[in-house]
Amino acid sequence: MNHNDDAPAHTSSKSEETRLFVFLIVFLFPILSVALVATYGFIVWISQMTIFGPPGPAG
Repeated sequence: MNHNDDAPAHTSSKSEETRLFVFLIVFLFPILSVALVATYGFIVWISQMTIFGPPGPAG
């Protein structure tokens, strides 16, 4: 029995790497950035409604 444990189970091809790169750049990063900004805005909105109040001078 000749088991070669040093060889990777799956070698990715150039086209698979290109597809993954395009997916990351075109879809995943923009979706994550919009979600991050929306989450931050929601946190600020909720904190202004419940804890800190609206911005600006008091009174």
